[in-house]
Amino acid sequence: MQAEVKILWHKDKSLDGFDTSDCIMLPGGFSYGDYLRSGAIARFSPIMQSVIEFANKGGMVMGICNGFQILCEAGLLPGALVRNRNQKFICKNVFILPQTNQTKLTAELDLTKPLKIPIAHGEGSFFTDEKTLKKLKDNQQVLFRYCNEKGVIDDAANPNGALENIAGICNEKRNVFGMMPHPERASEVALNNTDGLMLFKSLMENALQEA
Repeated sequence: MQAEVKILWHKDKSLDGFDTSDCIMLPGGFSYGDYLRSGAIARFSPIMQSVIEFANKGGMVMGICNGFQILCEAGLLPGALVRNRNQKFICKNVFILPQTNQTKLTAELDLTKPLKIPIAHGEGSFFTDEKTLKKLKDNQQVLFRYCNEKGVIDDAANPNGALENIAGICNEKRNVFGMMPHPERASEVALNNTDGLMLFKSLMENALQEA
């Protein structure tokens, strides 16, 4: 399965030509060097106002790592990503377990099968208040939790101290997704890991059904 890709510059202002069957991807990286708070400045990039409007109309938006941080700073996703509990940058493979099939991103995933996906962040510990956490769980908005290779979700498998091992969430409308692990770095046979490819296939297959 293939899809047309258009690269958008953060100083662009328009999303003309896109419709709600498309998906805007906010990639990982270190926008503005993470000098203030990760994603806090990038949230004000000119393109973001259009991204917010696109999401509010039902368009799909996915943020990975720094993209997730930006979506939280922009108010498109609840909670925040704070410093890793060891106060160090972490770059390694981890395992995550899908928590729901109720989104286009996770619809085709096996909820019993851990996925090996790399992380690379210094501020990746998900945090929110108790009320929001309950809402996320009640609405099945938690997409992934950190686990071990056998799928056990416990503190030993939590790489950054994230609240309840949360590695990814979505919004109430289930059209905005955010996750700290990098599925795009686990989508190539040459890398001996294609676990991340399953997420993109699920997203494309379910998005195309409505296109």
